[in-house]
Amino acid sequence: MKIMFVSTGGTIDKTYSKLKGTYNFEVVSPSVNNILKKADPNFEFDIISILKKDSLDMTDKDRQLIFDTCNDLDNDKIIVTHGTDTMIDTAKKLSEIKDKVIVLVGAAQPETFKNTDADFNIGLAVGAINVLSKGVYIAMNGRVYRWNKCEKVDSGHFIDK
Repeated sequence: MKIMFVSTGGTIDKTYSKLKGTYNFEVVSPSVNNILKKADPNFEFDIISILKKDSLDMTDKDRQLIFDTCNDLDNDKIIVTHGTDTMIDTAKKLSEIKDKVIVLVGAAQPETFKNTDADFNIGLAVGAINVLSKGVYIAMNGRVYRWNKCEKVDSGHFIDK
């Protein structure tokens, strides 16, 4: 099995900005690199970074880029790391792809934080992608949702719709 990770930014990839000072963040390298390095997984994977944006700053053009990237990949198992604020909007666009399993995942706290949910959420997405049927899903906080059957309620938490 091979999983393709598509990194788009969001809180999961944020760190303190060295230029702006405390409490200012910037999106940096894909955090999934660090997570998978620690996990030493038993599957093949590739990671591509196509955006480094907070999801609140994403545009329709950015969503089209994510769509085109996922659609053009030969792999049928794709995990998209994404900010939680507009994750459902991107999932809606990706739902036009019918022949792949796509799981969107993010974090309420950056991967670089000690008390982050990033590792847990990435592990959830990886486990889920092994058994899900084709479609688009959101994996957050120990739950996997069909993209159109959930809603975001607060900082990184989703519930059934």
